[in-house]
Amino acid sequence: MSTWRPISPPPLWKRCLPGFLHGPVKLAFILGLAGAVVLSGLAFFYFMLAMRFDLDEVARLPAGTVFYDRKGVEITAPGASGRKLVTRAEIPEFLVKSLLAREDARFFDHHGVDLRGLARATVRNIRDRDFTQGASTLSMQLARNSFDIRQKSLHRKFLEIALTLRLEKHYTKDEILTHYLNRIYFGAGAYGIEQAARTYFGKTTRDLGDSECAIIVGIIRGPHAFSPVRNPEKALNQRGQTLNRMVAMGFIDQARRDAIAAEPLKLASGEETGGNQTSYALKAIDNELERILDDSRRPPGGLHVHTTLDAAWQARLETELNHAVHALEGEKSWPHPAPKNHAPGTDTGYLQYAAVTTETKTGAVLALIGGRDFNHSRFDRTRSTRDLGSAFEPFVAAAAAERGKLVLPGKPVQTGRQIGPAEVERLAKRCGIAGPFLQTEDLFRGSVAATPMEMSVGLATLGNQGKRPKPFFIREIRDAAGEVIYTAKPQLTAALSPHAALEAASVLSRENRTRTFTGATGSERDAWTLRLGPSGATAIWIGFDKPTPIAPEKRLNSLLDEFVKRLGNG
Repeated sequence: MSTWRPISPPPLWKRCLPGFLHGPVKLAFILGLAGAVVLSGLAFFYFMLAMRFDLDEVARLPAGTVFYDRKGVEITAPGASGRKLVTRAEIPEFLVKSLLAREDARFFDHHGVDLRGLARATVRNIRDRDFTQGASTLSMQLARNSFDIRQKSLHRKFLEIALTLRLEKHYTKDEILTHYLNRIYFGAGAYGIEQAARTYFGKTTRDLGDSECAIIVGIIRGPHAFSPVRNPEKALNQRGQTLNRMVAMGFIDQARRDAIAAEPLKLASGEETGGNQTSYALKAIDNELERILDDSRRPPGGLHVHTTLDAAWQARLETELNHAVHALEGEKSWPHPAPKNHAPGTDTGYLQYAAVTTETKTGAVLALIGGRDFNHSRFDRTRSTRDLGSAFEPFVAAAAAERGKLVLPGKPVQTGRQIGPAEVERLAKRCGIAGPFLQTEDLFRGSVAATPMEMSVGLATLGNQGKRPKPFFIREIRDAAGEVIYTAKPQLTAALSPHAALEAASVLSRENRTRTFTGATGSERDAWTLRLGPSGATAIWIGFDKPTPIAPEKRLNSLLDEFVKRLGNG
C-alpha cells in the first residue's frame, strides 16, 4: 500500500527564472561561494602573516647606513648629523598640503587602501601585462618602507595591504603622515624630513619656507633624479608640478603659485648643513651608492657599505698636505696673505689642494681629497681640470714608446716630435686624460689640462702594464640582514702595450720601488706631484681656485720634494 506525500513547490528563484537558467545560476552560486571561501582564506593568511611584524618599529628612528674602509674599520658616515624624528607640530602645514596634493589626495578619506586608485591601477597593469602602476597611498608606502617589502609581486602587494590595514588601526592619520616623513629617503644620503631639510637648506623642518616644502615633496618620487644638488633644473620642475597640483586641489590660488615658483633655489653651504657629509671622499661614496642602488632598490636604511678607502693612507695624505701648505704660507716671503676672519676654502686667496690615490690593478680609490676644508667648500677639485706642464711628460713618452720611438727622459719636445701632437693626444686619451689638447709642439711641453682624478687613473695605467682601470669607491654592499646585495667588478681597458707603459714610467724619478715627479707649471699657477708606488698611483695638485702664481718655481719644487720624502716609499 503506497503512502501519498505532497510534492514540495520549487524554490522561489527557480519559479522566477526560466528553466534553462537554473543550471547556470546554481553553478554561479557555487563558484561565488567557493570564491568567498578562498578570499576569506587568503585574507586570514595575510592577516596572520602581517601579525608577525612589530608595528612599533614604524615610529622608531630607522637604522643608518654604516661605512667601512677596505680593512673593515668603520668610518664616519655622510648624513650622520640631523638624524632625528620630528613631531607633527614641527611639520609646516604647507608641507602637508604639498604632500597630499602630490602623493595621496584622498589620504584623510580612505582607510589605508584607496579602492578607486587600486582598481584603476589593476586595470592598467592587466593591460600592460606588468606591474607598472602601484596605486600606493601614504599608508602603503609607509608599510613598504618600514618593513622593506619591495619586490613587485601579488604576494608583496597582498602583504602590503594587510600591513597597511593594521597600520591604520594602530596609528592616527597624523601619526602615519609624520612617521612617513620621518622614514623615507630624500636623496643625498638624507633619511627623513629633518635630515633632508638640513642637507638641502640648512634649516630645521619647522623653518622650511613654502618653496622649500614644495621642492622637498618633489624629490620623493625620484630622490636621485630630482635632487636639487645634483639636478637643480629637475628639482625646480618638480616644484612646479607640485604647485600645479595644489592649485588643482584648491590649496592655493594661481597668484600664490606663481609667486612661489618665482623664488630662486637657495641651497645650504657646508657650514649650514651642520657637516651632514663629512668629507669629499664620503660625498663621492654616497654619490656612487645612489648610482648603484636606484630609488626602487634602496632599502630604508641599515646598509653596510664596504668602501675601497684606506683610512690610514687618507689621513696620512691629508696630514702631509696640510703640513706642506701651512709651511709655504708661513714663510716671510709668502705673497698671498689670507683674508682675516675667513676660514680656508671661503676665499680665492687661500691655497688649495686635491689628491687621488687609485689602486693600479683594480681602480679602487684608496684616498680622495677634494680640497682644504669640505665644510667651507664642497667643490671637489679632483674633478676640476688644471694645466699640467711638465707633469704631462710620462704620457708623451708613452705615445712615443707605443710607436716604437726613442724615449728621451727630460726632453719631452724631442720625444714628441718623433710622432706628432695628434698621436700624443690619441694615446693620452686612451690613458684616461680627456684634454683639451693643443695641436702644436706646445703640447709636448705640457700645454694640456687634466683633473687629478684623470692623472691618477693615467698614472695607474702606466703602473698596470698599460691596462687602464675604471675608478670606483664601493667594494660591497650588504643589507641590514647581512645579505650581499652588490659586489664590485673591477673594469680594465687595454690602453697601451706593457713595454710602452714601462718606458713611460721610466721618466719619473725612482726611489726604491716608488717613482715620483714633482714640479710647477711654467706659469707657476699649478704644482703637481705624481707618485707611482708598488700598488697605488697618486696624483696631487696644489694651486688657487682662481689661477694665480703660487710662489717661485724653485722654492715650490723644493717644498714638493720635501713633501714626497715625508710621504716615504709605502
